[in-house]
Amino acid sequence: MPHLHAIFPLPSNSKPFQHSNIFSSSSSSFSSSAPIRRRLPRTFSPSKHPNLKRLTSRIVQLTRRRQLHQILEETENAKREYGKLNTIVMNAVMEACVHCGDVDLALNIFHQMTQPHSCGVDTVTYATLLKGLGRARRIDDAFQLLESVEKGTAAGKPKLSTQLIYGLLHALIEAGDLRRANGLLARFGFLLREGGSSSILTYNLLMKGYINTGCPQAAINLHEEIQLLGLEPDRLTYNTLIFACVKAENLEAAMRFFKEMKDKAQRLCCSDLYPDVITCTTLLKGFGHAKDLHSVQKIVLEMKSCHDLFIDRTAFTAMVDAMLNCGSIKGALCIFGEILKQAGANVDLRPKPHLYLSMMRAFADRGDYNMVKNLHERLWPDSAGTISLAAQQEADHLLMESALNNGQIDAAVENLTKIINRWKCISWTSRGGMVALRIEVLLGFNKSMLSPYLLPQVLPGNPIERIMLPLETVRPLSGSLELKKVVMRLYREPVVPIIDDWGSCIGLLHREDCCEMNAPLSTMMRSPPPCVTTTTSIGHVVDLVLKKKYKMVIVVKHSNLNGTTHGSRAVGVFTAEQLHNLVAPVPEGLKQKHTVRRSLTMF
Repeated sequence: MPHLHAIFPLPSNSKPFQHSNIFSSSSSSFSSSAPIRRRLPRTFSPSKHPNLKRLTSRIVQLTRRRQLHQILEETENAKREYGKLNTIVMNAVMEACVHCGDVDLALNIFHQMTQPHSCGVDTVTYATLLKGLGRARRIDDAFQLLESVEKGTAAGKPKLSTQLIYGLLHALIEAGDLRRANGLLARFGFLLREGGSSSILTYNLLMKGYINTGCPQAAINLHEEIQLLGLEPDRLTYNTLIFACVKAENLEAAMRFFKEMKDKAQRLCCSDLYPDVITCTTLLKGFGHAKDLHSVQKIVLEMKSCHDLFIDRTAFTAMVDAMLNCGSIKGALCIFGEILKQAGANVDLRPKPHLYLSMMRAFADRGDYNMVKNLHERLWPDSAGTISLAAQQEADHLLMESALNNGQIDAAVENLTKIINRWKCISWTSRGGMVALRIEVLLGFNKSMLSPYLLPQVLPGNPIERIMLPLETVRPLSGSLELKKVVMRLYREPVVPIIDDWGSCIGLLHREDCCEMNAPLSTMMRSPPPCVTTTTSIGHVVDLVLKKKYKMVIVVKHSNLNGTTHGSRAVGVFTAEQLHNLVAPVPEGLKQKHTVRRSLTMF
């Protein structure tokens, strides 16, 4: 039997989908036998203003699908047909570039728009570009752009407005970079002050940033500052505060904000302040995590008794998840049945595959093989949306687990055989991998279906800090250095960590990404780097390296990993080369001859 050691996904034989030109596809539909008409060449008349609303809507639709290549193709066709496009259309194209993460292309389009005979730029153009620069971590470029607007030297002479500041501020907070976000507020915060005080929107964004960086208590503390400034919290403020309380596991404070929200809405007769489905869903997640079944049932009852509250698919899913977390299988089944009943009249309520998997996990734990088998069969015809390969694989694993927990060893072995034939790989640290190992123990070496490689020098449950390489030993490089100064380093090493001026690891530079000798390293690195804490188990890190094919994983202190890898102080690394040195084959004395040869990769 072949030895089994690491996972690397099998190469796909499928070819990428080729987008066709919608303007040329129609011509192929005409028969070659049809009579040919003579047409005069179509010329663009400058006096006729084309209606570009349909093109703008088309660009917005393609942006949601991330089909940037198709957008550019159709835009070029429209230029040939109509001539110069207006600023609204080009702004939509820039938004597509930002949405798809191609900020360099957005900059090229911006420079084209600023040319003398082009459509020109406006405030929306600058706000979109600032948002893209913020997401791409090109903060210096963003600040230079803002300063040019402030000085009046920017193309188009836009005015420095709150729209520009909020666009960049939101991008920084989404990335979890509160240090630069606070710097932006210190530099341009005067624009965000209305009547001598900051807007409530600023505090909503700051609270979101603190939550994203793993500091929910700091977000809760901002409520006092909001009250001192006399600002009126809106629904988004309360929802953010409740979410912060759930993150901080302070459910009493969450319920106080929930009650304050309802009381203020009734007192002011303001429907915009009433709790919405997001409020209730957040509370359900909090009480479900705390296994407080009584509070979960109370929130569910309140949601159903509120006639103005539409319970969507996300809210129903949160109800089921909360019930399952609290151990109420009967309650989860009741809500699941209600979802299926209402989905008959409203297809938007059809459950996602996640909900089926949640139910299957619960019944697999109890060893209810028949129920898991029924859910497994109904996953394809009754669920909505795309069923990912990971979801399909987990569903097969849960079917095997339920059979084993039910004592049906033959059925478990049969399902494991199907998994081997279909998927060829299974994570040895995953739930399905643990079930497969249990089956191996029951079968013994004489009937073993697996032959994994071992890590005899380490224990998978030990923290990664025991075997990591200190950061100093791998000699990280500054992102401001040019490639030509360190090019020999990349000849010797396939990947190098990159740090900023403050010593924070901001990315990894791979040898194959080095394409321009005079460019700074930060422009060619992959950011953010894969990151784990010092307390992460060795098994989990090995899983990441093998499954994701990472060449290097950054290790940071537990207190530094605040929901984002950017800005984290790295203390060490773990590389694929280290893993290769740790691997050892199964000893010859343990190998057995197999009557049936199967190949399963364990990672």
